[in-house]
Amino acid sequence: MQTLDEAQARAAAAYNAAADFYDNAANSFWDRFGRSTVARLELKPGERVLDVCCGTGASAIPAAQTVGATGSVLGIDLAQGLLQVARHKADQHVLRNIEFRVGDMLDTKLPTAGFDAVVCVFGIFFVPDMAAAVRNLWRAVSPGGRLAITTWGPHLFEPANSVFWDAIRKVAPELHKTFNPWDRISDPGALRELLAQAGVEHSAATAEAGEHPIASPEAWWATVLGSGYRGTLEKLDPTAVEQVRVENFRVLREREVRAVQANVVYAVAEKPS
Repeated sequence: MQTLDEAQARAAAAYNAAADFYDNAANSFWDRFGRSTVARLELKPGERVLDVCCGTGASAIPAAQTVGATGSVLGIDLAQGLLQVARHKADQHVLRNIEFRVGDMLDTKLPTAGFDAVVCVFGIFFVPDMAAAVRNLWRAVSPGGRLAITTWGPHLFEPANSVFWDAIRKVAPELHKTFNPWDRISDPGALRELLAQAGVEHSAATAEAGEHPIASPEAWWATVLGSGYRGTLEKLDPTAVEQVRVENFRVLREREVRAVQANVVYAVAEKPS
């Protein structure tokens, strides 16, 4: 089992590499699920929001727009490359109530009970001890405040996901994997149990089935380059990367794949006043 430092280093490296394609038009799912998570929090003007594993601001930016000029949003992430994109997007939206900084969800160095809402979208599974991460986030929630955690559901990006990993196995069997970190919490019961282990006694978790359109093999490859798959590609030489790309294109065309599964699980909990 990888150590905490190894897990964080791998996540940071993968998403720093993916920053150039992260906001590609083919990857609209980041914004889609970020906004959906924020909507579930029912934020009010003037509230203080912490977004952990904020990426390029898919949930932080709509949160800042919702809480308005009298509120504030702090987004933290391990990947400086993603944060640079997030700052640019905030400037484009003329948002002056949002800040992005490099930070660790297990050691945010932020005050206890300092936020009306804490958000973590597609990030809680990056550490081996997820319960410790949830405890730290819960500690940052003020009395009466809310915690929102969103994770992937089962069969993420299938059938294209299997096409990618089958191609990886052909060029680098040692990099092939059948387990994803979010598999540990890919249903509502498992996510509620995680929160309970962290001391969050009352939470509501909901599974949402869905699809994400793949207009072409090129669109799928943009998803590969703009997501965690990029970390695997970075370990290959250019020839092997091209072999993987060609194989993905071939199989997706043969199977006429036009959409992939994009199932998610949302959890929201309110801290007793």
